[in-house]
Amino acid sequence: MIAITKREFKSSFNSMTGYIFVAIMICFVGIYFMAFNLYSGYPQFAYTLLNMQTVFLFAVPILTMRSMAEERRTKTDQLLMTSPVSLSQVVLGKYLALVGVFAIPMVLCCFCPILIAAENAAYLKSDYASIFAFFLIGCVYLAVGLFISSLTESQVIAAVGTFGALFVIYMWSGLIEFLPSFLSNLLAAFSFQESFQNFALYQVFDGKGVVLWLSMIFVFLFLTVQTLQKRRWS
Repeated sequence: MIAITKREFKSSFNSMTGYIFVAIMICFVGIYFMAFNLYSGYPQFAYTLLNMQTVFLFAVPILTMRSMAEERRTKTDQLLMTSPVSLSQVVLGKYLALVGVFAIPMVLCCFCPILIAAENAAYLKSDYASIFAFFLIGCVYLAVGLFISSLTESQVIAAVGTFGALFVIYMWSGLIEFLPSFLSNLLAAFSFQESFQNFALYQVFDGKGVVLWLSMIFVFLFLTVQTLQKRRWS
């Protein structure tokens, strides 16, 4: 599994997708950080992260679109499915490589609250809790993108499909308002926005949100394994 993770991590930068993803994330973090925290004087870095969620819709599909689709197109996935490594380890190895790429801009984000604290009052605990929550949401999105990439051999379809799925997740709170009240109240428990706002706006550590995000990661990784398992026996 470690070998797969290393190979996929290097592959992300050999194909430029890793560079593009990191550049997009850092660029928009810098723009929002300057706009909200440096120029407008907001002492919470969490405001930057709130606005960064829309960037996920475009950046994550770029990173994940080739993770499985390219293997399927070039038929190299047959080697993975017949290797002595289990499919769970293959999927986890690829997923950890994606998380590793995502961790690069997240590490740089960790310096932003320190810069704010050097200038004036800061909310370090709240900001770092928000960074943790933002990281988990990103990991969920990566798991979604990996799953959708496993369904097709076209990178374009994988990218568009991932964008559509992430858009639904991002707009979840607004979409469920059109449903009957009893159903809307039930589905509200799956709202990423509400949980993240508890971290970013209300300075509350939302344990339910953390459980939700970790559960979603597990679900989509499990579905990816099942997709490969079905193709192995088909």
